[in-house]
Amino acid sequence: MGSGKSLAAKFFAEQGAHIIDADQLSRDLVRPGQPALKEIADVFGELILEPSGKLDREALAKIIFEDTEKKSALEAILHPKVIANEQEKYLNICANDPTAIVIVDAALLIESGNYKNVDKVIVVRSNEEQQVQRILSRGSQSYDQAIARIKNQMSFEEKSRYADFILDNQSQPEDLRQKVHELYVKLLKNQ
Repeated sequence: MGSGKSLAAKFFAEQGAHIIDADQLSRDLVRPGQPALKEIADVFGELILEPSGKLDREALAKIIFEDTEKKSALEAILHPKVIANEQEKYLNICANDPTAIVIVDAALLIESGNYKNVDKVIVVRSNEEQQVQRILSRGSQSYDQAIARIKNQMSFEEKSRYADFILDNQSQPEDLRQKVHELYVKLLKNQ
């Protein structure tokens, strides 16, 4: 969170890569009327729903970031569905473009086990201060919430053990754009 992975994905898209956004897939799965939303409400109770029937993301986030067992329960509901949707989208992209470079933009690629389904793992690195500032700039979380969410995620050191490539995002966006371009060229050559 706040490392710049979505910005890197945007830069990959500018190069011509196809992007599968795991966060968007997850949001689609919890729309009113979707089976995943009912499953989540069955596990967490109606308090995680707004009066309109939409998911109250803040209420759910408060629960899962305070209780690792409940976080695991939510992940058990969503991860298999997100991964299945990613694989379906990947196959559709490849059917239309067999030489496509496909990037899965997923914060929990490693934690979900989905890293086993991809050819290469790219980890975007940023320092904690930059992560916090990026999260705060979105305006939806307090400093304490940002720190808690960062601490709740797998550390860069752990993630780097799975990485085939590391994109350092501790400078300006243009620097990251250049690094993405260089990596994209390398990925094209290794197809």
